[in-house]
Amino acid sequence: MITDIIAWIVSTVSSLGYLGIFILMLIESSFIPFPSEVIMIPAGYLASKGEMNMLVVIGCGILGSLFGALINYYLAIRLGRPLLLQYGKYVMFKEHHLLQMESFFARHGHISTFTGRLIPMIRQYISIPAGLARMNLSVFCFYTSLGAGIWVTILSLLGYFIGENEMLIKEYLRDIIIALVLSCGIGITIYWFYQRRNNN
Repeated sequence: MITDIIAWIVSTVSSLGYLGIFILMLIESSFIPFPSEVIMIPAGYLASKGEMNMLVVIGCGILGSLFGALINYYLAIRLGRPLLLQYGKYVMFKEHHLLQMESFFARHGHISTFTGRLIPMIRQYISIPAGLARMNLSVFCFYTSLGAGIWVTILSLLGYFIGENEMLIKEYLRDIIIALVLSCGIGITIYWFYQRRNNN
């Protein structure tokens, strides 16, 4: 079944082109998460064959991610915590997911909107605590686009250079995720010390 879904995604990206990238990344970034790897890597591969423009591919991926994140942001504002928990179960969003997101957001503040976009499983839901906290919309869009831009660019470049080699993609993607998580941890630590020094 998963293979069929991935085949459908690849086919959609190929047939719908840039609109397909935008729509699928929007869905991936909202309440129906699935791996963005199966969207952006094939798109990068198509760009390597000259069937797509790499910059437009990355731009569509970022815009789709931003609009998907905005859906979660406004759902959190409009529905509030109780309704999100009541209806979230229908899309595999449970209370412990929200507690994790709220804890992450509370510890790391606005920068978590950026770093959260780079961490699997947190990426799709980090917009929810931002909405519940009514984070400034411009700041939210900036950090979301920045984080999504880094992730989308990495996946697209993987597809561009090694799109036909599944084993290499798995190897490099794992190492990249580890490096990103470590970088996020270092970045948050530096940010925390900077904020603490300014507050003293």
